[in-house]
Amino acid sequence: MTQSSLREQALVIGGRGGIGKAVAKHWCEDPRFSAVWEVSRHAPKDDSKFGRRRSLTTDHSEEDIGEVCREVLAESSRLSRVVISLGTLHGVDYGPEKSLDALRQAAMEEVYRVNCVLPMLWLSALAPGLRKNPDCRIAVMSARVGSINDNGLGGWYSYRSAKAALNMGLKSASIELARRAKGVKLIAFHPGTVDTALSEPFQRSVPEGKLFTADFVAERLTGVLDEHKADGQISYLDWAGKSIPW
Repeated sequence: MTQSSLREQALVIGGRGGIGKAVAKHWCEDPRFSAVWEVSRHAPKDDSKFGRRRSLTTDHSEEDIGEVCREVLAESSRLSRVVISLGTLHGVDYGPEKSLDALRQAAMEEVYRVNCVLPMLWLSALAPGLRKNPDCRIAVMSARVGSINDNGLGGWYSYRSAKAALNMGLKSASIELARRAKGVKLIAFHPGTVDTALSEPFQRSVPEGKLFTADFVAERLTGVLDEHKADGQISYLDWAGKSIPW
């Protein structure tokens, strides 16, 4: 076991996206962490200004997810913070549907894959290495629109459904982890509307003061994780730390 593994370490999956990048930067400047693992599809251009950052690339295949997690856990047996920041709302050939007529299988499958399948595969690959961890707090990027009770507008079929499915997967995982990894706390996190590529086409309709910077969300997410210890339950929280109805 290396000396660094005895100190707190953190992991950001999706570390080159808007929120993930901000979280990784924020934690690299936090003296609690001896290392911050940043996993993304593309390597950063420059690691030099963040000496604690350890960058890994992934193609998000099931095999590669397993290999990356084994590499991280081999050195970082005391991961204390994990953020899984993966999501898609629109792409070249798809966007949030306003009506049933707009539903297309390929688009629905892609939105579901990125928003639900991939986060759950990462959690699955990490879980065996966290069973003896006394304190690991994990935030997975969800969304308020994944709430069934809070859905009063309809639309956005694929994105809403994918986030709702993610929430259910995380709920089931929390029940299992309460038995097998009692030091783990799971949080389904709603960051609000953040000034990133994901929200860019829809920012005109955001009320004044409700479009957040990624740095602000990174600070709020850090605070939410710091405030919630393992309790055998999953929390569904927004950027202000307020509960969201399932």
